[in-house]
Amino acid sequence: MKISEILLLGPVIPVIVIDNADLAPALGEALLSGGIKSIEVTLRTDAALDSIERLARDLPEICVGAGTILSETNASSAANAGARFGVCPGSTPSIINACRVQNLPLLPGASTVSEILTLHEAGFTAMKFFPAAAAGGIQFIKSLSSPLPHIQFCPTGGITYDTASEWLALKNVICVGGSWLAPTNDINQKKFLEITERAKRASTLENYENATY
Repeated sequence: MKISEILLLGPVIPVIVIDNADLAPALGEALLSGGIKSIEVTLRTDAALDSIERLARDLPEICVGAGTILSETNASSAANAGARFGVCPGSTPSIINACRVQNLPLLPGASTVSEILTLHEAGFTAMKFFPAAAAGGIQFIKSLSSPLPHIQFCPTGGITYDTASEWLALKNVICVGGSWLAPTNDINQKKFLEITERAKRASTLENYENATY
């Protein structure tokens, strides 16, 4: 799947920081039961790659991606674990090239107009806006709609269930990323019913694409 197709799988992509890979299948089932079809497992813990591998193997219905890709090694490790897409907070030519070598669709990060234009020159029309709340917020992304109508964003960072709808109302926001659906403490405490309920609420949020077409 192309990254643009992956971003259309739902209005919210859960951003997961997991400490125990044994809990990954149950977490995936909880999110899937709530209507979530894509997730980002960040490469911030020792359990991340094993979690991606288990999710990719046991729950192919979920499109699992690897977040916080910062190097060529991260890209190859994520692809080998079964990740179907990659996400990086910022972008460099070496990261972009590594993901292309691995045939790993990439959602590259940007927070300035120059970074956005540089990524567009590299062939990207869908990007992660990070850190969304701190890097200009809703007004910044809204202001890009007229001069850059061909760019779509997945804002991530500081977004909550209460603010997600405001972001999704923007015509250049295709979906949002959020850690509120499955906080690490809830995963560790096996609060999967609560996670499913949050997922249900998140998956019913409307984005501009769905509301318009």
